Amino acid sequence: MPLILLLAAGFFLTALLYASVGFGGGSTYAALLAIAGTDHRVLPLIALACNIVVVAGATIRFARAGITPWKPALLLTALAAPAAFVGGLVPIEREAFLLLLGASLVLTALTMLIPVKEEAGEGPGEGTQTRWGKAMPFVAAPIGFLAGLVGIGGGIFLAPLLHLTRWKGAREIAATASLFILVNSAFGLAGQLLKNGPAMFAGAMVEALPLLLAVVIGGQIGSLMAVRVLPGQWIRWLTAVLVLFVGLRLLFV
Repeated sequence: MPLILLLAAGFFLTALLYASVGFGGGSTYAALLAIAGTDHRVLPLIALACNIVVVAGATIRFARAGITPWKPALLLTALAAPAAFVGGLVPIEREAFLLLLGASLVLTALTMLIPVKEEAGEGPGEGTQTRWGKAMPFVAAPIGFLAGLVGIGGGIFLAPLLHLTRWKGAREIAATASLFILVNSAFGLAGQLLKNGPAMFAGAMVEALPLLLAVVIGGQIGSLMAVRVLPGQWIRWLTAVLVLFVGLRLLFV
């Protein structure tokens, strides 16, 4: 089977699983491309474009379902987006890129395996937030910078912290992560474009058309699952297993 078809299948599965928990999948797209031997300068361009395609639909679905907690979600996003732009401008060597991305994936997968449960008899996240939940705005900018640096949306770093601090309910966190990723991906992509030039981006998009189509389909299915079908914890565990596998594989590329 041609490599592009294998990648498309991987991108489809990634988009389906990640969109179902409010993520874009950029970290795993980048990891899959790295394993396939893609130029590390091109990885963020494709990963961020795929992120935007996936989370745009998810963000709209969450908003229409009345799940998105707009005020706190916009605060986190506004603090992170400029840092994502700056991160996208910073040059990074291939070895450092792969090490940073792989280590981030492994750490994130481990945090995603921690059980998350809603309090019975309450609305999502009401009355359960720990004192650390109120400190989340202070971590938004560092997460945005790291996301822009490695070419992902950053939701996969933010969401586990929101869950651990009981910031909101599981579906509200998924909606917040989706919005966070959408805006950060756009700002990070702008930084990457300034760094690498539009010609590289145009060439990358031509080659990535099958991958973009795969994530459009997978992302739509995944976001529907998030709003209507599967329990969030099941999907988190499935996603964590995928993230852990790819992260470990990436560290030993």
